[in-house]
Amino acid sequence: MSKKWKFSDIVKWGPGRHEPGATIPESGTAEQYETGGWRTERPIRDREKCNDCMICFFACPDSSIRVENGRLVDIDLKHCKGCGICAQVCPRDAIEMKNEIEARMEEGKKEEEKV
Repeated sequence: MSKKWKFSDIVKWGPGRHEPGATIPESGTAEQYETGGWRTERPIRDREKCNDCMICFFACPDSSIRVENGRLVDIDLKHCKGCGICAQVCPRDAIEMKNEIEARMEEGKKEEEKV
């Protein structure tokens, strides 16, 4: 027999009264977790075309555009979901969305060539 959760007086509850699962104990972000694993497309930046306008930085919903000293230095692929907003807003078409599997295969080939 399951216990029925009574909440008719919920407006009077203080922080200590919430049932388990009804509270979020601490704030946080996906910073602690790698969330880019389900990405199907990967942003690839063309360094020649990019002029560091930072429009992609402000548009990225995942804060995956890494900036140092006012310049785009990298795209954090551990957190990028592959939404493509960065590529859509880039006025110079400096970001292309590429199939994730193909991008990984090309990356692997480049690593093999280094060895």
